[in-house]
Amino acid sequence: MFTTSRRSLILSAAVAGAALGLDGSLAIAAPTRRQQTPDPTPAGFTTAFVTIPITVFVIKLNDKLVMCDAGGGDQVQAFNPQSCFVSGRLMANMKAAGIDPKKIETVLVSHFHPDHIFGLLEKKTNAPVFPNAEIIVPAAEYKFWTDPSITGRLPKGRRPLAHRIQTVIPMWKNVLPVEGEDEVVPGIRFVSAPGHTPGHTAFHISSGNEQLMISSDAAYVPALCAKHPGWHGVFDQDAAVAETSRRKLLDRVIADKMMICGSHFPWPGLGKIAKDGAGYAITVSTA
Repeated sequence: MFTTSRRSLILSAAVAGAALGLDGSLAIAAPTRRQQTPDPTPAGFTTAFVTIPITVFVIKLNDKLVMCDAGGGDQVQAFNPQSCFVSGRLMANMKAAGIDPKKIETVLVSHFHPDHIFGLLEKKTNAPVFPNAEIIVPAAEYKFWTDPSITGRLPKGRRPLAHRIQTVIPMWKNVLPVEGEDEVVPGIRFVSAPGHTPGHTAFHISSGNEQLMISSDAAYVPALCAKHPGWHGVFDQDAAVAETSRRKLLDRVIADKMMICGSHFPWPGLGKIAKDGAGYAITVSTA
């Protein structure tokens, strides 16, 4: 059970189209009693392809709002040209849930992949979407992507991303790189989980004796990466390191009896995890 006294968790799904709050009995409730976005219609997903939702998490800490990653901002492109990514619904969903985007005071960034940071940049101008928020990023991730010398060493498909980051992000005065696994805001710590990218980071939330791990992309599609932690996806920059980080993080969640959620977990994106043979099984909460 994850209770919330001075903080509560809201899930604002950039793709699934819902914003949720979490109460002490693990029931899903709207962050405001006056308005609740409807649950998405059952999709009846085909087995011809893998559906990957893009989810942004907003945490209410006292009267302040902390956002974990920023989605794709209607700017996400897939490796496979036959793939279809849909993003850009975050602002509408936040407003529907009674969350004013202008009141986001802090944005935590897990890593610099497009579906996690492009929501920070206006599509055509690169202007900051959250100019008044402090943007806290892992120092290792920031150092890697802002180093001009890495561009030529990246696969061609990643070079435009590096160029955009180097052109825009270092110019912003509200970006704070943080070393290690510090408590970046009260009750939320960075957890190093490299491999997916050099500085990929999860977020550990604690309230009293209760804990929640926002695993970011450590096990980005749990039906594949948790069930088969040794499988190496094209998204992982260093597959071997990513696997080590994945196993370490999931084992920690089990050992400490935490709840877990992730950026690409199926609806509603929150659940529990247990060992399942050589892999892990994540049971998504539907309460």
